[in-house]
Amino acid sequence: MLKITLKDGAVREVAEGTSVLDFVKQVSNSLAKKVLAAKVDGETVDLTRVLDKDCQVDFLTFEEEDGRWALRHTASHILAQAVKRLYKDNNVQLAIGPAIDNGFYYDFDMDRQLTESDLRDIEKEMKKIVKENLKLERKEVSRADAIAFFKEKGENYKVELIEDLPEDATISMYSQGEFTDLCAGPHVLSTGKVKAIKLQSVAGAYWRGSEKNKMLQRIYGTAFEKQADLDEYLHMLEEAAKRDHRKLGKELDLFSLHEEGPGFPFFHPNGMVIRNELINYWREVHRRYGYQEIKTPMIMNRKLWETSGHWDHYKENMYFTKIDEEDYAVKPMNCPGGMLVYKSHQHSYRDLPLRMGELGLVHRHELSGALHGLFRVRNFTQDDAHLFITPSQIEEEIQHTIDLFDEVYSTFGLSYTAELSTRPEDSMGSDEIWENATNALRNALEHRGLEYIINEGDGAFYGPKIDFHLRDSIGRTWQCGTIQLDMLMPEKFDLTYVGEDGEKHRPVMLHRVVYGSIERFIGILIENYAGAFPVWLAPVQVKILPITDKHADYAYELKKKMFDLGLRVEVDDRNEKTGYKIREAQVKKIPYALVVGDQEVENGTVTVRRYGEKETQSMGAEDFIKLVQEKIASKKSASEE
Repeated sequence: MLKITLKDGAVREVAEGTSVLDFVKQVSNSLAKKVLAAKVDGETVDLTRVLDKDCQVDFLTFEEEDGRWALRHTASHILAQAVKRLYKDNNVQLAIGPAIDNGFYYDFDMDRQLTESDLRDIEKEMKKIVKENLKLERKEVSRADAIAFFKEKGENYKVELIEDLPEDATISMYSQGEFTDLCAGPHVLSTGKVKAIKLQSVAGAYWRGSEKNKMLQRIYGTAFEKQADLDEYLHMLEEAAKRDHRKLGKELDLFSLHEEGPGFPFFHPNGMVIRNELINYWREVHRRYGYQEIKTPMIMNRKLWETSGHWDHYKENMYFTKIDEEDYAVKPMNCPGGMLVYKSHQHSYRDLPLRMGELGLVHRHELSGALHGLFRVRNFTQDDAHLFITPSQIEEEIQHTIDLFDEVYSTFGLSYTAELSTRPEDSMGSDEIWENATNALRNALEHRGLEYIINEGDGAFYGPKIDFHLRDSIGRTWQCGTIQLDMLMPEKFDLTYVGEDGEKHRPVMLHRVVYGSIERFIGILIENYAGAFPVWLAPVQVKILPITDKHADYAYELKKKMFDLGLRVEVDDRNEKTGYKIREAQVKKIPYALVVGDQEVENGTVTVRRYGEKETQSMGAEDFIKLVQEKIASKKSASEE
């Protein structure tokens, strides 16, 4: 009998040679219906895998990422099988077909140029294959046998992949009905498990990502266990398309991108209002939380970046120049400059924690194909901070930082989940230092009662981190805030403080950002609010609409009064119908449109039309101004009561 440890720590005994599927049935019949794959000692495997030693087994459903990937990987094989069936006269050759975030794809080399109409036919055939409920069977063969098999099938791309493997490699293939593919797996038990499929697009893709190779046709799709979940996801995609920050950024005149500076965004006056309000709020919050603001140079010499470790671990992402024949780098991060500011004075334990914030403009080299609106750019402003603390202050300061995060994110109506990222392969420092730092972050999360997941190997090269993934109004997540615990850079820069014993000690350093990148955060907010910003962030807060020319003087009196009080207000006195001007204010997503005519002039009132509402409300002008001021001060949106 084997001893099998489950995820919750429970230990079960099972006969040697039992499959994972039979084992899960012994644990729970209801669970067996939901499990798609499993992890055996950390390796994701099919449910047909036989247990032959004591091990840990984690069952994977669609709720777990690896479970979703197994199902969507199977969907990619169903796609390939459908294309092979439908276009057998078009010399179809298969390339690769992996699962990806939110879906899958498969690359094809074929005589036929695929269209949207073809996608509908392929999807229909895929659903037939699902109904056939074909069993997926794994077979392991030698490298030579695999090459012979795929050569006979005319699958040149598969042959090339196999030939790149070592001579003694064992190759696995998966068959479903008449279809067999080269694949490492894992997969779900049968095609019938993939109950909801949608093909989304077809695009070009170079074989192995090299433009020197042939252009293939790539079909993208997604798959879910349930049709209801697929429908919900597709609705979210429709909403996301409406909210695309690149589209709204242009329509609302917030920012632009130009070929003269790819990846370097240009902010327009409306965009600068949002940007500056975010910065003003950042400064106000950080003052209350005990931060001081600094500013460090954008360009510093090579010696600094060698000391920090960036020259060895981050060089491919940096820009360089020469000054007086000496190598310099444009900063990709603010931390080395913060080190020099700390080091410019001798510090006592009484000075700590020392919290230094910086709105630092950084530059990072991104491939042109990866650039995406404000989400992936080559220069951006990090709302950075570096906290210098004693070892005994680590947990308290992490909790203090999370308190700040909670306040900021709740202001924007954003919830979050936490992720603990551990040591990456390309890192510096000893195992002991990394273990101590990682445990300190883990303890802080657990003592706070904050649920988190582990993201193995995704820490910074100098320390582990907690990442905060924000959830927006349509359910998408965005990684923004981070807290990184660094015990290495203070040593590299020989930072010290004088302790109570009068001796010099090494401080611990926390790196943290809240917005992450101001540019990216603006992009997230555009999409979260669908361009309809809360009053305090809106580029134009109030638009006054005089009905005729004779009401213009009253409109401009109101404008001056509001402007002098700090409100962002405009008058639309064009010779257009009032309904037209109201609709235009709605299109521009202005929080308040005020209609003024004879009655308003006579009574000192305004007729208020809120964004997104059809009903109007008559209010005294002074009462309206007070209402808007209260919403701005409280950071509430126009729709909040």
